[in-house]
Amino acid sequence: MSDAKTAMNLRFPDPAQRAAIAAAAKQEGLSMQEYILTAAYDRATAVERTFLDGFQASMTRSGAAFAAEPSSLDPSAERRAAEQDALRELGKRQERGHAA
Repeated sequence: MSDAKTAMNLRFPDPAQRAAIAAAAKQEGLSMQEYILTAAYDRATAVERTFLDGFQASMTRSGAAFAAEPSSLDPSAERRAAEQDALRELGKRQERGHAA
């Protein structure tokens, strides 16, 4: 039966690699398992941070681009007022047409 506290099976085909990792772990005061898991976690969170930083920069660039260029989806106040006037006038014409 496997014990829950059984150590990870660390196999290194290169003895020099194992020795380097063992020395680094000893210098940090960690077991090899803890050192490897910590390094893997640090690497994963660094990748995540890089992605999130890039995403934030992209959102900033996109927001600046939309703010700099007038959009047909967000007309100026004058254009909105003119459209509302035109709709009111159209509504009046339709009402007169139904009354006749």
